[in-house]
Amino acid sequence: MMHDDIERVLISEEELRARVQALGKEISADYVGKEPILISVLRGSYIFMADLTRAIDCYCTVDFMAVSSYGSGTVSSGQVNIIKDLSDSIEGKDVIVVEDILDSGNTLHYLFQLLDARHPASIRLATLLDKPSRRTKPVQANYVGFTVPDAFVVGYGLDYDERYRNLPYIGVLKPCVYEHP
Repeated sequence: MMHDDIERVLISEEELRARVQALGKEISADYVGKEPILISVLRGSYIFMADLTRAIDCYCTVDFMAVSSYGSGTVSSGQVNIIKDLSDSIEGKDVIVVEDILDSGNTLHYLFQLLDARHPASIRLATLLDKPSRRTKPVQANYVGFTVPDAFVVGYGLDYDERYRNLPYIGVLKPCVYEHP
C-alpha cells in the first residue's frame, strides 16, 4: 500500500481543511469588490486549487498552466518548460498564482516574469507549502498554508514520479522509495 511508503504524516487532513478555509477567508477579504483570476500550476496544485476556490467568497475565475522543472527527479533541474499555457488573457486582471509548494523558487521566478510581461493589474502567490530552506530565487508568497522542513513531501496533489497525489494528507516520503543504490 502507498501509505507504507510514508515515513510520517506531516500535515493531517483536518489541518489541511482548516488552513485552506482560513486562506480562502483571507483572500476573500483582500479582494472585496474585485474578481481575481486564480491560476493553478498543474499538476501538483489541482487539489489545493479546487479546495481554495470553494473557500473563497467572492467572484473569481480560474485558469491553468502546466509548468515543469522536475521531470521524474526529486530536485529541480533549473530549466523551466511551459507544457500548457493560459487559455485567456490576464491583461488588467488581478492574478493569484496557486502553487503546491514554493521550494527553490526557480519555477515561480520564471513564471512571474512571464506573467508580469502580460500586464496583469496585480499578481500574488498562494502556496500550500513553503520550504524556505531551499530558496535560491527571491520569491515570496502572499498566502502560505504551511512552512515545511527540507523533507521530500507528497500527498494532497504533491507527487513523486506521479504517485501519491491522492493521499488525503501531506506525508514525508521514506528515502528508500526515491533513493537509488
